[in-house]
Amino acid sequence: MNHSSAHYIRIIASVGLLFGAAAVLSCRKQPASPADHIPVYGYRVVRQIPHNPSFWTQGLVFDGGFLYEGTGEYGNSGIFKIAPSSGQVLQSRTLESKYFGEGITIFENRLIQLTWKSDIGFVYDKESFALLKTFQYPTEGWGLTHNGRELILSDGTDTLYFLDPQTFAVTSQIKVTAAGRPVTQLNELEFVDGRILANLWQSDRIAQIDPDTGAVVAWIDLTGLLDSIATDKPVDVLNGIARNPKTGRLLVTGKLWPTLFEIELVTNPPPKRP
Repeated sequence: MNHSSAHYIRIIASVGLLFGAAAVLSCRKQPASPADHIPVYGYRVVRQIPHNPSFWTQGLVFDGGFLYEGTGEYGNSGIFKIAPSSGQVLQSRTLESKYFGEGITIFENRLIQLTWKSDIGFVYDKESFALLKTFQYPTEGWGLTHNGRELILSDGTDTLYFLDPQTFAVTSQIKVTAAGRPVTQLNELEFVDGRILANLWQSDRIAQIDPDTGAVVAWIDLTGLLDSIATDKPVDVLNGIARNPKTGRLLVTGKLWPTLFEIELVTNPPPKRP
């Protein structure tokens, strides 16, 4: 082997070592980017309100000093007007047993209710609960809220749909992501201070979502919320978000929960109880 050949081989070997080192480095976990650091809020319980433990909660709205709740399950679905001080049901209307009720919202003087797999929604007069009309939509119905101009609908995927409140046609949609990753299981919705709040089904978290980009800008962690409540009956997942406009606090509950909680958000968990 002549010197020029040996020199050439040494160059090739050096390049190979460099590429190998680069490959090892690329396989190592890189430091988290700033986008991964999404704020997480805890909570402080301010008040507890009795909640009907037979309600399969699908939607919760605070309007005009009253709570409105939509419930699910075939044969048990309905809409209810509730006194927020006591949890007493003041008014109700049930769905036919072939419908599984889902999210609700109040837009102007109308209460609007989704159903799960029937692709049909119901529009009621808010005061009398009289049925005004029905409408259809192209997905499953899970959660429902509005931003003052459009209805916002979830279907359990990472997509949120914006609907015209008069024609109920889909006008736009966004994909929800956290640090660039899709967020699915979006369930009950509430629009608060320019953000969409969404329960994540089978989770103790609520996502705060930018309605323009779909990015999760904060999480609300409600872990342990029901731990202090003694119950010998089965309960299911957290579901139900309403905002009291007078206090700015959130009201939250869950399916079959015996209690509805009024909470304040805190930046330093763990939660403190009164």
